[in-house]
Amino acid sequence: MATENKNLSNYDKNTIPSAKDFRFGIVVSEWNDQITNGLYSGAEAALLDCGALPQNIIRWDVPGSFELVYGSKRMIDTQNPDVVIAIGCVIKGETMHFEFVCEGVTQGIKDLNIQTDVPVIFCLLTDNNQQQSIDRSGGKHGNKGVEAAIAAIKMADLRQKSAL
Repeated sequence: MATENKNLSNYDKNTIPSAKDFRFGIVVSEWNDQITNGLYSGAEAALLDCGALPQNIIRWDVPGSFELVYGSKRMIDTQNPDVVIAIGCVIKGETMHFEFVCEGVTQGIKDLNIQTDVPVIFCLLTDNNQQQSIDRSGGKHGNKGVEAAIAAIKMADLRQKSAL
């Protein structure tokens, strides 16, 4: 397992651009909300720690992970973010539903990154069980939301620099 011996929340603030001038959209799935709220809390804390202004962090909730793509697209179209973080959690069950949802969200976010000028950060946990999700949303492996926030800052900075 890639994260078994790595805490995802560790970052060196000195190597990350300031988030002060960026506007962040965060779209959060309500499904598995214990996990997704933990991921959101990690992302929000990291953004604020890196200088983001609270009024420049916009949260929208959507019913499930499949709706993250539409929510992210509407966020881009209406809120003028510099970057969007899509936060969700799909836990494997006994049917093929897991594979269909994971594939659809993955391809949808990939499509948004190709079709729009706003980066969309993939923060979708796709775990075999709830404990794995807990471990990655503030548990023993840190918080994948923090990692997504750092990626968002770096991508917003790249977008700004490449527009000059």
